[in-house]
Amino acid sequence: MKIIVFLVFTFIQIKLLAQLNNEFDFSKNDSSAIAAAKKNYTLLFDEEFVSPFLDSTKWLPYYLPHWSSGELSKPNYEVKDGKLILKITENQKPWCPEFNGNVKCSSIQTGNYAGPLGSSIGQHKFFNLNAVVREQQLNEKKFVPQYGYFEMKAKFAATKTNVVALWMIGYEDKPERSSELCIMEVKGWNIKDDSVQIGMGIHKFNDKNLNEDFTEHAYKMDVRKFHVYAAEWKPETINFYIDNVLVKTINQSPNYPMQFMLGIYEIPELGVEEHSINYPKKFIIEYFKAYELKG
Repeated sequence: MKIIVFLVFTFIQIKLLAQLNNEFDFSKNDSSAIAAAKKNYTLLFDEEFVSPFLDSTKWLPYYLPHWSSGELSKPNYEVKDGKLILKITENQKPWCPEFNGNVKCSSIQTGNYAGPLGSSIGQHKFFNLNAVVREQQLNEKKFVPQYGYFEMKAKFAATKTNVVALWMIGYEDKPERSSELCIMEVKGWNIKDDSVQIGMGIHKFNDKNLNEDFTEHAYKMDVRKFHVYAAEWKPETINFYIDNVLVKTINQSPNYPMQFMLGIYEIPELGVEEHSINYPKKFIIEYFKAYELKG
């Protein structure tokens, strides 16, 4: 009996120590946590990229076009073999040179809100507070939920100057509805042979009801292979998952509708040698699914 108690105690110690070091065992791919989380949800938005074209009823093919233009902010991408491949190409132009320098981007989103031409009203201007609307856009809500369970299966085939992310932003029809809920963010310079730092959490921006809670932790996994990234957004908490393993919980929550942003970015200034080779840089998404509470 003493031996059994000792073994159980030792197992618990090892498990707790592993979690403290973020050494989660993703190889088991235990779906029990996900099954428990999903039992009260029903599938609402199912994107498996079966068409060779991006579904215009679900996605807007550009990135914050009001600060730039629809032409400069449109993504390079292809839909092939049931996968969306977002690309940064060698000759791709910066998405918003006036306000964001040489940063390149291929991103899609599920909503857009901005004010009239020349105004400072628009979504997510936190990259440059001096930004003004350079091209008036149609305000649209393709998919702008409030609460739910969301997951994506994807891999990152790029270099140290690239960033990929699945994130949500407030629709921002009111300035305070501006926070960001980041489900996953991977910076190329944080990828090592046996581990990677993955960011997730909340950026409060103009939402005074929230506290800043964005963290990056190291996980023993290879993001160059497919993994499942998920978040369960509830009125008081947000749970984050990687490969069906609960890795983070936040005890606060935005209380307004949010849209999705899905993209790859390149920051050339981070390394001339890195950004000049291995084009195209790719963010490959196998599926994105969103669930809503039953009833």
